[in-house]
This record gives sequence, C-alpha cells and structure tokens, in this order.
Amino acid sequence: MGEVTHEQVNLMLKLYDMRREPLMREARSWYGAKFRPASFEEMSKIAPMGSKENAFARMVISYWGMVASIVNRGLIDEDFFFENSGEQWMVWERMKPIIEGWRAAYGNPHLHENLQKHVEKLETWRSKHAPGMADAMRRMMSAPPKPAAKAKGKGK
Repeated sequence: MGEVTHEQVNLMLKLYDMRREPLMREARSWYGAKFRPASFEEMSKIAPMGSKENAFARMVISYWGMVASIVNRGLIDEDFFFENSGEQWMVWERMKPIIEGWRAAYGNPHLHENLQKHVEKLETWRSKHAPGMADAMRRMMSAPPKPAAKAKGKGK
C-alpha cells in the first residue's frame, strides 16, 4: 500500500461530493436500474440521442472515465481508491456488450479505454482481497430486477 496524502483524501472526498449532486444521483440511479443494453444498436433504443436517458448515460460514463483517468495516472493511491469505491465496476460491466460496436461506430479503438483499464485493475485487486466477489456480483446483476415493494396502506 502506498502512502495516502491529505491532498489525495481531499480529492477523493471531492469526487464523492460530485456523485452526490442531485442530477448525478438521478443519472446514476437510472443507469443502475435501466441501462442494460445487449448491443450497441439496443443502446440507441434505451438512450436515444438527445434524450434525457442519453444524457444520463453520458454523465455516468464520462464521470467514471474521468475518475479512472485520475486513478490510472496515480493522482490517488490505487489501493485507497479501490477500498472506497466500486460503482465503476458495474458501469463497465453494463458497457462491455456495447463497447466494440461503440468503438467501431466512432472510429476510435481507444474509446473509454481508461475506464476499461481501471476496472481490469480493480478486478485484479478484488481477486486478491475478496476472491469470488466479481462472480457473485455478476450473478446478482444478471438476475431480473425486482419490482419495488408497495407500501401497505393504513387502516387495512
């Protein structure tokens, strides 16, 4: 483990605060619940250009791409970061089925590569610290979403 500086802690807290911004919370909630494209073509149906859903997907993906770049460049100690975050793993898992089509469509074989490399390092870190976690999370993510429980009415 590397030495974590006060500057790195402050940057980590700043990144956390950015995730708490109301529109970002809404985007993250939508992404986690609704963004499950099986192909690049399906992504266009889930989040068509110009839609609120497209803005949400871009917001979440670009946030985690930026954070991945910060961590990949060593501006935050990797162990410290991995101990305190994990949402980027789910974001990348949802992108895996579409990334090659996305890269081909934009003619950029490096599109979202920072996030990909970052999550690959996270998986390696987790395999040392929590063996089996990635498989367990994939099983949970592949389960169909459960409908929200309805609140019981008073007086019934």
